[in-house]
Amino acid sequence: MAFDVIVVGGGPAGASTAFQLARRGVRVQLLERSRFPRPKPCAECLSPQASRILGDMGALAELEPGAAHLKGMLVRAPNGITARGDYLASPPHGFRGFRDRGLAVRREVLDDVLLRRARARGVHVDHQARVTDVLRDTRGRVVGVAVLRPGGEREELRSAFVVAADGLRSVVARRLRLARTLTWPQRIALVAHYRGVGGVSDYVEMHIERDGFVGIADVGDGVTTVAAVFPIRRAREISGNQAEFLRGWLASKPHLAGRFSPATRDGDVVAVGPFASHARHATNPGGGALLVGDAADFYDPFTGEGIYAALRGGEMAADTVVRALGVDARRQASAMKDYELARRREFAGKWRVERLIGMGVALAPVANRAVRALAANKPLADLLVGVTGDFVPAHRVLRADYLARLLVLPC
Repeated sequence: MAFDVIVVGGGPAGASTAFQLARRGVRVQLLERSRFPRPKPCAECLSPQASRILGDMGALAELEPGAAHLKGMLVRAPNGITARGDYLASPPHGFRGFRDRGLAVRREVLDDVLLRRARARGVHVDHQARVTDVLRDTRGRVVGVAVLRPGGEREELRSAFVVAADGLRSVVARRLRLARTLTWPQRIALVAHYRGVGGVSDYVEMHIERDGFVGIADVGDGVTTVAAVFPIRRAREISGNQAEFLRGWLASKPHLAGRFSPATRDGDVVAVGPFASHARHATNPGGGALLVGDAADFYDPFTGEGIYAALRGGEMAADTVVRALGVDARRQASAMKDYELARRREFAGKWRVERLIGMGVALAPVANRAVRALAANKPLADLLVGVTGDFVPAHRVLRADYLARLLVLPC
């Protein structure tokens, strides 16, 4: 069977793109190197707006019963001050998400459900297909991909268009020379699941420490996800024994040690990173391919709503691919340019917020000052959490008056 589009990667970005294309009658082949369900290191939190797309894909009803429902976020500064922001703001600030709560669900569950929804729409899913290169014609247009099979057999698969949804270290982005790694911040994360962690509530917790930060969230079924992030300079220290490093680091924090002492780890501790990857362009200049999800951008894991960006990016990518199929080079170039502009309109504000937060968590005095201001003025906290929840426009917290209010209180 001939396919119009090859989607590389079966995570949320790939499944969303493939689903949206297939529902419009596009013949889609999705290539995934792993067989699902499979574990995936991730903070595993979905913003309230992600539920809109999950509902559109027919996945929300299946996911909601077993997921944890999150009211908002708690942020603890290095000096111990804690601020709370709620998705359902009180008093209301005029913005409302698709749901009043976010969701947290293990990635092996989420990704499997999303891929099954794509398959039900007619997407042909090809497991254990590791993409190693892109195929291009003499003008630089992408015309397919090279695949390595488990037995070592190399195969060339051709299509009219290729969508790269293959994550932070996208093979497609690298082969097209689109990806670049930012020089700051460079961080590495340790991700694990635990059972029996004390004091876990229906808020995502972010604990900023002077030597890193950690996110803690209930993901349902008595499991807590833990994602601890450290400067890249500690990578060699961490690589000796990831599980022991994480255990010792949590035990060294008095406010966390008692909560984790009775807990048992559920599975391995997985290291991921370094982070801060950004594609110079999200489209191939020669045509025939675009990037979506983490393959295009991944700045920093603190704000933790990359799954929404992947799902929403899939909708936008599908719109573009439909316009780009079966047209001449000039009209395809126009569609690709519009995709770049649409991504900037959709995500540029969040990118700026992520960078500001990334700088703040790296500087303890700044984090202390900002969290104190958020704790003293809950509407400020609710607005910021609404931005991270993807339903408050980012410009509301990028205004000079808002930023000034974060920095006026003494440490």
